[in-house]
Amino acid sequence: MRELSQKRAVCAMPIAGFYRSIDFALSNMSNSHIQTVAVFTQYHAGSLNEHLSSSKWWDFGRKQGGLYTFTPTITAENGFWYRGTADAIAQNLRFLKECHEPYVIIASGDGVYKMDYNKVLDYHIDKGADITVVCKEVPDIHDAERFGTVRMNEEGRIEEFEEKPLVARLQTISCGIYVIRRRQLIELIEACDAEGRYDFVRDILIRYRGTKKIYGYKFDGYWRNIASVEDYFSTNMDFLDPEIRRYFFRTYPDVYTKVEDQPPAKYNLGVRVANSLVSSGCILNGAVEDSVIFKGTFVGNNCYIKNSILLNDIYVGDNTYIENCIVESHSTIQTNSYFKGEGEVRIVVENNERFVL
Repeated sequence: MRELSQKRAVCAMPIAGFYRSIDFALSNMSNSHIQTVAVFTQYHAGSLNEHLSSSKWWDFGRKQGGLYTFTPTITAENGFWYRGTADAIAQNLRFLKECHEPYVIIASGDGVYKMDYNKVLDYHIDKGADITVVCKEVPDIHDAERFGTVRMNEEGRIEEFEEKPLVARLQTISCGIYVIRRRQLIELIEACDAEGRYDFVRDILIRYRGTKKIYGYKFDGYWRNIASVEDYFSTNMDFLDPEIRRYFFRTYPDVYTKVEDQPPAKYNLGVRVANSLVSSGCILNGAVEDSVIFKGTFVGNNCYIKNSILLNDIYVGDNTYIENCIVESHSTIQTNSYFKGEGEVRIVVENNERFVL
């Protein structure tokens, strides 16, 4: 994610002018009536913990269950950061042991999608699976090289699993969403921990694919992962499509997020906005085209913003030209600036002081 992840966790990346990427997984869990949710955070956990400061936005604040966040903790038995996905669970295994739910849903926080996890759970139970992996076909085989690729037989059982191959041979990928019985997860994690193994995919899914019944659940809906700048840019630009906006904004079930009370966007006299997503709290002058403008952003006179993403609380001075860029939040763009991404998306980080004249 280059400069974009220098001050925040990827799961806290702003999406579609309003959300954070983790909102989609949390909303799916809330809409699937999952009551107990644990979030494991580590890198730049502050930004994510601030967003998760109250569980009420996703309706997890109740007498039974709730939203729990776990960061690495120094104890008498352990002095390490999380060394992998399996190690993150291992260091918080007490939480799993004290729960009473029979099944566990594991999901990454950097996916943008809507999913009823109950359908995956029903599939898991019907197949008598030990582990179920949510999978999806990608149109371009080169895109599969960034994910784990899987091959399933006619019954849906995974026979081959290769993590981030150098040259992909398969176009079915793992979405990083898993269903597993809680007691079995505890047994597998304890075995990994005893052997000094720390990665869930490599040390559980791949290692046990021949001895455990691991099935794939094919998902046909919209799903994107924002683990790269290009994917992050494309995902936000997808929301300029009316059908995708309708799917996420106006189709049940809803996607929830932490709400900040801000006034509606203000369009000053002479402004021209075309095919753009503009959030609350913005004040716009000049011209904005094919862009996503996040909350609290000011665009000055005679500016031209094209095919770009402006994150939260940005000040854009007069006579500025921005094209094919992502402008980092809280940036101050000076008057008469010119930024254009040539060949790839350009990330603009400007920490100039703001002067009130």
